[in-house]
Amino acid sequence: MSDVDDVETFDAVESGASLVFPMQAGSVRKGGFMVIKGRPTKVIDVTTSKTGKHGHAKCHFIATDIFTGKKIEELVPSSHNLEVPNVAREDYTLIDLNDEGFLGLMDATGNVREDLKLPSGHEDAEALARLIKAAWDEGKELILTVLKAMGEEQVNASKEAPKGE
Repeated sequence: MSDVDDVETFDAVESGASLVFPMQAGSVRKGGFMVIKGRPTKVIDVTTSKTGKHGHAKCHFIATDIFTGKKIEELVPSSHNLEVPNVAREDYTLIDLNDEGFLGLMDATGNVREDLKLPSGHEDAEALARLIKAAWDEGKELILTVLKAMGEEQVNASKEAPKGE
């Protein structure tokens, strides 16, 4: 006989996908992503020096934080591994924008989320937020691209929805 208190419960967890994965420094290219000082960044320039008397070629990375826009530099031996963030992009239709700046977003399957705010924190994000607000006030239908990496999410692009029907 089974006891009512003897029921197994399972806690909901993430999909198990890692936030970062390793990649050899010499393989990271301009336009790629990497983690510098614990932040997800997009590489805007890479220069590689020749091997010196101590044996390692060095890669000099110049990158911008994908959420704050801050410029960061890193110097790594090209044979060493570094962390690359798992970056996901997802498009949502903007269905609501409230007075506190929270966005009502609907994905392609019809699921709605209201947990993201207008982008902020640096000049590009503020400009994007003004553009989204102005288009919303004009009654335009917008598609917003949300970038997700290392447990952070932010709207990073917007475009007008195509006039299909």
